[in-house]
Amino acid sequence: MSLTSQLDRYLAVRRSLGYDLSTSERILRRFTRFADRERATHIDTALFLRWHATLDEANGRTRAARLTVVRLFAQWLSSFDLAHEAPPRGLLPNTVMRSRPYIYSDAEVASIIAAAMALPSICGLRGLTCSTLFALIAITGLRVSEGLALDGDDLDADNGALRVRQGKNGKERLLPLDPSAVERLLDYRVKRDRLIGHPAKPMFVTDKATRLTDCGARYNFAQACQQIGLRSEQQYQRHGRGPRIHDLRHTFAVRTMINWYRTGKDPAREMIRLTTYLGHSNPSGTYWYLEAVPELLDLAMGRATASGGEMAQ
Repeated sequence: MSLTSQLDRYLAVRRSLGYDLSTSERILRRFTRFADRERATHIDTALFLRWHATLDEANGRTRAARLTVVRLFAQWLSSFDLAHEAPPRGLLPNTVMRSRPYIYSDAEVASIIAAAMALPSICGLRGLTCSTLFALIAITGLRVSEGLALDGDDLDADNGALRVRQGKNGKERLLPLDPSAVERLLDYRVKRDRLIGHPAKPMFVTDKATRLTDCGARYNFAQACQQIGLRSEQQYQRHGRGPRIHDLRHTFAVRTMINWYRTGKDPAREMIRLTTYLGHSNPSGTYWYLEAVPELLDLAMGRATASGGEMAQ
């Protein structure tokens, strides 16, 4: 089969997942027309580079887009025919690369929270604050900045909701919480106020009763990760390299999406709910997880391929 004919099937599968493919289709049509002229039946790095050399000069973002869409097409084809080779990441110079998220296991999340609880401080508030913050991010997918900006009265315990006032681009949203999460936050506020001796306006505070800062949260997260071996131990209070606090948000999103596929839910219908819950301004920010996590991509492609087969019958 020509690559152009296989492209039609690929686009149909991805559109069934809810993708807007206007830009991707334009790039891939140009690529497969070139491949067909060369009588190429399989994608490899050399074919991509020959095609890319025929194009006009472009900025790093455009080059990154070309590489990404051809890589995804090649990965999909390789699931049926191993002769296809996806061009490697970073193949083109100065391309914009988004880091692949680290997806924590349930055991790792539990270990991080336990290690955070054990962080030493004069009155014990450091461990209490950090463990509660990290747990909240893990179960809600909050951005770190959103969690740190919370005030105590942003928790609506009666209705089981959390008011996120300072979302990205200034957008505000309400997050429904499980009753167990509400109970944990209420318990934290009581213990927090008892330890500092008076009610605090910020939700998450330091031993000095000041709002926990972004630098403080990231430092304490790095310390907890070093304690459990997710980061190597460092001297001079350095953070070291390893999984990030923001990866708790990635983990929440990915595990939510994986659960859709495993429980038979319709991803296209559920995606807009997750996009709203996470505070993404555009669904493409949520769809990125399908491309960034191999397990999700396999589940999505498997679901779409099976659906396509049923329709054909």
